[in-house]
Amino acid sequence: MNSPKRYSSEVRERAVRLVLEQQGEYPSRWAAICSIASKFGCSPETLRAWCKRSELMQEDSSANLPGNERLKQLERENVELKRANEIL
Repeated sequence: MNSPKRYSSEVRERAVRLVLEQQGEYPSRWAAICSIASKFGCSPETLRAWCKRSELMQEDSSANLPGNERLKQLERENVELKRANEIL
């Protein structure tokens, strides 16, 4: 049985960043993950797990922000989500 490949943190971060940047160009997030995973030589499920882990780490770091900064961040996200909804 093959041992799992180990990818550097830079490769994982780049793959996740590509998914986040390019998911709008695909019909679904999963389609973006499948396409990008093949370019990095990893399985789509592996890349999906990297994306999920990255999102969880980002949520944890944003929870530690002081009140005003957190509020500003949430307001920016709200504006971005409203804009995305209008496009859809």
